[in-house]
Amino acid sequence: MKMTYRDVGIDREKIKNTHKMVEKFISTTHRFKEGILSGYGHYAGLIEIENNKVLALHTDGVGTKVLVAQMARRFDTIGIDCVAMNVNDVICVGAEPLAFVDYIAIKKPNKKLTNEIMKGFVKGAREANVAIVGGETAVIPEIITGNNHAFDLAGTVIGIVEKGRLILGDKIKISDVIVGVESNGLHSNGFSLARNVLLKKYSVGQKIYEINNTLAKELLKPTRIYVKPIMEILNKMEIHGLAHITGGAFTKLTRLHKDVSFKLDNMPEPQSIFKLLKTHTKVSDKEMYSTFNMGIGFCVIVPDKVVDNVIKIFKKYDMKSSVIGKINNGKGVYIDKVKL
Repeated sequence: MKMTYRDVGIDREKIKNTHKMVEKFISTTHRFKEGILSGYGHYAGLIEIENNKVLALHTDGVGTKVLVAQMARRFDTIGIDCVAMNVNDVICVGAEPLAFVDYIAIKKPNKKLTNEIMKGFVKGAREANVAIVGGETAVIPEIITGNNHAFDLAGTVIGIVEKGRLILGDKIKISDVIVGVESNGLHSNGFSLARNVLLKKYSVGQKIYEINNTLAKELLKPTRIYVKPIMEILNKMEIHGLAHITGGAFTKLTRLHKDVSFKLDNMPEPQSIFKLLKTHTKVSDKEMYSTFNMGIGFCVIVPDKVVDNVIKIFKKYDMKSSVIGKINNGKGVYIDKVKL
């Protein structure tokens, strides 16, 4: 039986319509303060401050990946995911992450649970070179239901960048090259579909031959943090666009530039978890590349002349990267000539 994101209650068209409604409301508040450069639609909200500096703000959670953590009783990596989902987005505008605040909602006070989540936050902060400067732990049993390990979490990051060094995608041009950087598996998106499909076939602790891992360990691999290599690349060479591949997967590339086409015709072989999902969902490649990162967690769009140096920097940080496509005439995102 074919199963898509819509079948598990995630309708992308309805989500887009909701986003448009939210944008209308929040844009009315921009007149309350001077210096608002961007408030919606990109990877971070942007506020110009003194001396041509721009603050970048982003907030995010880890979605239903928390449910897998609860089922597996493993909580030491989910904080890494939360940091990653925030810092990986804020660097997409060229900003260096400065500070992070967290929000943990729990059913009841649970020292072990909170301790393990905080371990992940600290490890993620170390990888991102960002300080955790505060947060909130809320005990709300009426909202956080389920077993005594039930929880949710989210975070907010603030970054800074010189106004003249903002990366907004407006410099992307025809013949630019798209460099893709490997992911660490599913990262933190597509879990509503992955859970609904895989947990009907396997138990969370079951070792699965096709992925040579237990389902819990595979699904809870923490989201890769790309801050350090991206900061080095930004300081050394010309960059035209940056994209964190999360919800909506490669369709998100269009938020960088709507009047070019992103032709992805050299994608690497996806990791085994994606092959397993495709086998059980029975969906098209188009659906897979519109839902999952398919082994690429981040994209860097650059002139051809700097490609080799970009790949060398990622290699320095033990991250595999390669040219996965180019910028062409037209509009939209294409995977081997199929428009997403």
